[in-house]
Amino acid sequence: MKLLTFDVGGTEIKYAVMDENLNISERGYFPTPMDTFEHFADNIQEVYLQYKDQVEGVAMSLPGFVDVKKGRINGGGALLYNHGTDVGPLLEERLGCRVVLENDGKAAVQAEFYKGALQGCTNAAVCVIGTGVGGGLIINKQVVRGRHFTAGEFSFLNTNAEKFNDFSSYMGMNCSTTGLLGAYAAAKGLKEKIDGREFFKRLPDDEVAQKVLDDFTRAVAKQIYNFYWLLDIEKIAIGGGISRQPILTEKIRDNLQAVMQESPMGRFLPKLEVEVVTCQFHNDANLIGAFMTYLNEINPANE
Repeated sequence: MKLLTFDVGGTEIKYAVMDENLNISERGYFPTPMDTFEHFADNIQEVYLQYKDQVEGVAMSLPGFVDVKKGRINGGGALLYNHGTDVGPLLEERLGCRVVLENDGKAAVQAEFYKGALQGCTNAAVCVIGTGVGGGLIINKQVVRGRHFTAGEFSFLNTNAEKFNDFSSYMGMNCSTTGLLGAYAAAKGLKEKIDGREFFKRLPDDEVAQKVLDDFTRAVAKQIYNFYWLLDIEKIAIGGGISRQPILTEKIRDNLQAVMQESPMGRFLPKLEVEVVTCQFHNDANLIGAFMTYLNEINPANE
């Protein structure tokens, strides 16, 4: 089986022709349309027509609260034109093939659970650090979506009850790449933010950058601590562009150990263990996860 898989992001849409062994024979990308669903669908159709004779269907990961069964986007995410839209059925009508949708964070966790860094886990999570914080949960060896399809939306978690009405007190801001670079710009008095590549380039010789990264990874570690007590996760995989920097996962791991040792609750379970790893598939995780969702929808026994 070959599918045309799409990873819809807030900046660009990646696509690949992929088989069940995760071999990619073609790939590419184009800018994400930000204006209308019609523009979005036109772009998807244009790519599909290039490969329609090679593939059996379309698997797509995208932002938002995704009803996989109905192919409907119920809200959330950067693409406002998709809110409340039956994206799957509308694309099926245009393309003339099966289209299966999945939330981007849930796609990433499935890629890592079935084929990557989370294989063999019972309870685990993926935390994708990017513009916001994407997430996905595996509980009892199954992906968790929830009644309203919001399970694993880490960006919406409050991190400071004293500032509940302040957007900056949510995980989507202070545990994201956006928050990291914003904190560095503020600490250095920069008029404009630098990008992630420049931040990590400066890191070895910049004490301010080192302090900002330590504070940032401590904030992430505190949320992993909460995930542990709430869900008893055994492993969490860190994704997103900056996860390619080994020091990020190392610092999260170190700060998690410090947080656990400092917690007065540690005495109730002295040996707190959550393994922090880097996502194996990086930029291909959402493409692979979308493929896995497609397989599970046409053959539920796989799930």
